[in-house]
Amino acid sequence: MGNLTDLDADALSRTIHSRDASCREVMQAYLARIEQVNPRYNAIVNLAPPEALLRQADECDAELSRGHSRGWMHGMPQAIKDTGHAVGFPSTLGSTVYRELMPKVDSLYVSRMKAAGCIVIGKTNMPEFGLGSHTYNDLFGTTRNAWDPDRSAGGSSGGAAVALAQRLLPVADGSDFMGSLRNPAGWNHVFGMRPSQGRVPGWPRPDVWVSQLGTDGPMARNVRDLARLLSIQAGHDPRAPLSIAEGPRDYVPTQLPAASEFRIGWLGNLDGHLAMEPGILDVCSGALNLFAQAGAQVDSVAHGFDAGSVWQSWLVWRRALVAPNVAAALAVPGAREKIKPEALWEHDSEQGLSFDEFMRASVARTGFHAQMLSLLKDFDALALPSAQLWPFEREMHWPREIAGRKMDTYHRWMEVTLYATFAGLPAVCVPAGFDPSGRWPMGLQLIGRPGADAELLRLAAVYEQLASPLLQRKPPAD
Repeated sequence: MGNLTDLDADALSRTIHSRDASCREVMQAYLARIEQVNPRYNAIVNLAPPEALLRQADECDAELSRGHSRGWMHGMPQAIKDTGHAVGFPSTLGSTVYRELMPKVDSLYVSRMKAAGCIVIGKTNMPEFGLGSHTYNDLFGTTRNAWDPDRSAGGSSGGAAVALAQRLLPVADGSDFMGSLRNPAGWNHVFGMRPSQGRVPGWPRPDVWVSQLGTDGPMARNVRDLARLLSIQAGHDPRAPLSIAEGPRDYVPTQLPAASEFRIGWLGNLDGHLAMEPGILDVCSGALNLFAQAGAQVDSVAHGFDAGSVWQSWLVWRRALVAPNVAAALAVPGAREKIKPEALWEHDSEQGLSFDEFMRASVARTGFHAQMLSLLKDFDALALPSAQLWPFEREMHWPREIAGRKMDTYHRWMEVTLYATFAGLPAVCVPAGFDPSGRWPMGLQLIGRPGADAELLRLAAVYEQLASPLLQRKPPAD
């Protein structure tokens, strides 16, 4: 049974459907793995009682015995990132203010995963309100990096990434506002994808018109599983009026093209704008060199936009969208004393924001979007590191400097992830390599054209073939 947790999700699905292992056996194997490993890494929180989960697994077995399968995820254990609603589990957002907030309906992407057969076993840990790419909070504590427990797991989908890397889940869901699917994927040596804006509809949400910077999406240990989970999560829903109506129903890459058919633009550190710790650019350049050696065209490219102006416009949009979420929590008596300073800073900084200022930032964002599209006329994807420093000490809330350059906000060190988000473009993080000690992983972002999620996954699948020895590495055993 222990080997079941080492199977990738697609192989696990085939094993279940061929009846080579029962859903009960799969659930028992994962619960045993969670009991053994999760206390050290703290990736999964609010785990359901084992007896209830085993009863659900038995129901799935009974359905298969009658010849009925719910879908690809039939009987698979799944823990939902705590930003998502799953009926029966609190939606805490990693905050003590919401420790007992019980949702009345599932998030849309969760309901789709349930319809495909998954059994929700609990939630995955995240930073309070999803703010900051380091998974710690006062409610559940800190999630530890899957490769070095003394280091940060990243975030905000840190619990999801560690659960994947440590074989506590076969696949994982997450959300991405400022790299929250990409940074933890890179720091835990798994794949994470931020889909195109509108590809995975967000519902229920207080606002369905303006709040488009954040999106739900998939994480996996290989590209096939990543694509299969996206196929389940994606699709238009009329309750999310800006969701994408067109697109394939199946994103799994088939008949992969030769690497020589791709052109990739390497943005590096944006001509020195982004502070980078030593070794990161070398690791990511090495990953890109695998493409070049296989015949792809890989060129360094000047970004062509005013990165400082983009950052200032980003701050306006971020404050405008984050502040209402914090304000809702502040409506709870005594909440201000319980909420972390970074969240209060986002809220308080937004109070003087005018609509004119927001619109100026929106106009600047429009110009940036046009510049990114211009770059993508010449390239199939643009490449950037997934983070600007190696995983830092887990006791640190956020890094105050990178390579001697001071960070002026709690999220400035994550600046490298905002470009795909702000332009509404799909981006996939692929494992790029490790620091010289071999302990700390790093990822490479590949940013695609608008709506080209399927094409981007094909590119990632080609990389997966080229980087096979690297991708076979697993976290060291405790």
